Amino acid sequence: MEKLVSLCKRRGFLFQSSDIYGGLNGFWDYGPLGVELKRNIKEAWWRDMVTGHDELAAPAGAPTAYQMVGLDCTIIMHPQIWKCSGHYDLFHDFMVDCRESKKRYRHDQVRGRWLTAKGQRIFAATESGGADGKGEQEYIEAKALKFFNLRAKDAGQLAWEGELLSLTQVPDFAQVLAPDAKELGTLTPPREFNLMFKTYVGALSGEEGAAFLRPETAQGIFANFKNVVDSSRVAIPFGIAQMGKSFRNEITPRNFTFRSREFEQMEIEFFCHPRQSPEWYQYWRDRRYRWYLELGLAGDRLRLRDHHSEELSHYSCGTADIEYAFPFLAPGDFGELEGIAHRGDFDLRSHMEGKLVRQGNELVVELDAEGKPRHRGSGKDLSYFDDETRERYVPHVIEPSAGADRAALAFLCEAYQEDEVPDEHGKPRARTFLRLHPRLAPVKAAVFPLVKKDGMPEAAQKIYRALKPHFNVFYDEKGAVGRRYARQDEVGTPFCITVDGQTLTDGTVTIRDRDTLRQWRVKADDCVDEIRKGLAASG
Repeated sequence: MEKLVSLCKRRGFLFQSSDIYGGLNGFWDYGPLGVELKRNIKEAWWRDMVTGHDELAAPAGAPTAYQMVGLDCTIIMHPQIWKCSGHYDLFHDFMVDCRESKKRYRHDQVRGRWLTAKGQRIFAATESGGADGKGEQEYIEAKALKFFNLRAKDAGQLAWEGELLSLTQVPDFAQVLAPDAKELGTLTPPREFNLMFKTYVGALSGEEGAAFLRPETAQGIFANFKNVVDSSRVAIPFGIAQMGKSFRNEITPRNFTFRSREFEQMEIEFFCHPRQSPEWYQYWRDRRYRWYLELGLAGDRLRLRDHHSEELSHYSCGTADIEYAFPFLAPGDFGELEGIAHRGDFDLRSHMEGKLVRQGNELVVELDAEGKPRHRGSGKDLSYFDDETRERYVPHVIEPSAGADRAALAFLCEAYQEDEVPDEHGKPRARTFLRLHPRLAPVKAAVFPLVKKDGMPEAAQKIYRALKPHFNVFYDEKGAVGRRYARQDEVGTPFCITVDGQTLTDGTVTIRDRDTLRQWRVKADDCVDEIRKGLAASG
């Protein structure tokens, strides 16, 4: 992971935000190559889910044909939206503070193990994933040895109990050795922390002008459901897709871009008849998983995990997570890439009637002490009328919600490769390259003149200009050609085209494949077709 982070900064994929001022934790800037990678991921998603969708035919696994449209909603919306959706009251994590180190942790992201040594029983803890370059067990063992003033050779004196536990399973913190503490019992009791960023609209700075940066893009879709139905002639079943920025004031952003405070989502709200919703949930669950496989994430590091009943939201009829085994996680652990949720009619009904809560087997409007709706809905009718069946109902919603930043990180982790190749003298040299899917690669081809003389630069520039209208290509004439190949390998460029002395005599060039290192010659005039064919074959 350290090598990948170094490569991302060195080659211009990702930079710490406000780096010249020491950075701002939880915020990241995408560099020249990173912005192309992320843009390619979003364009692949939009193309595959929206513009490339054939609404006249049912895709494999779908109950019937359906329509897809898009939206782009504002980041700041009416604050009542967040009250009716439940975010205002419920969108929080629990945090704990360490009185000794003055550090703050998310309650559920601290893990540890019970152990006994020198007649004393303690719970040695670390943040999930470990710290200081060590895994969780390695880190807490080092902490325990230091606490008991033991050397590494005395590790046998530590009597461990059970497996790693979350701090949420430890009721009393008196015997907890916090991740960055030297004494026991330094953690405060857990308390709620709302994750929404608060701001103010207009000249009023009091509560009457208070608003929030959106913590998700979904609510803008629900608020516009009736507008889309009335203006776009869509009929259920149909989906509304949206990409855009969301903001969550994470307690402890970490693991590179995996958990950050500003991020970009790719979300679909798919509206369907309640009787067909289980089939549609299964369809989207399977389809979204296949999308990641088709773009190059390996099956052994990618999984589709259904939530247990105790994990489900109070309104959910079913949820599955698409997860990836990121290298910064402990062995066997997976991090979420995308969630696919069967949300029933919770969202549309909440915005019609007010905030909903479960009462027995029913969802009902939450009332205050006076029996009035705690958070009043819009009062608008967000039901759907079927012109053919003459039936009126509140649609059920299936929500595939993906993170563009987490997807970019997963594709980078998967693509990072190291091997050995022969140098110009036939001796092995280490090679680092990114095996990115051609649709995602920031640069599709690079063009090199072998040397900067004898008309080679002019011939190479002609090929570059012929390719440029069709692909994002790069021209490079600086340094030895081997170094130029190495630079393009590191940024994941699938093909390199070299103009050499033979080009000037027979009009052919050498094309080199990033993954196989195979080289072959083609006519210079055929480069556009050859690269297009190579990209299609690689994809």
